[in-house]
Amino acid sequence: MSTTMTRNGLLPVLFLQRAGATLAKLFTPAPKRPLTRAEEAEEVRALARSLQRHDRGFAADLFAAAARHEGLQ
Repeated sequence: MSTTMTRNGLLPVLFLQRAGATLAKLFTPAPKRPLTRAEEAEEVRALARSLQRHDRGFAADLFAAAARHEGLQ
């Protein structure tokens, strides 16, 4: 990390890196079998864990969304 980069300058960079990685997953070939609801929810939880340190509110929303998604039939 550059010594001239402030904490406020780092957050947008981290967010864009995570968003880019997530978008890249959307455009990669589909897995051989569809993911189960539990697997999809775990991917959302992994994203939430990666963002939890920087934006606790958004991470909490992602955890809640994963729980709701997993509970759907």
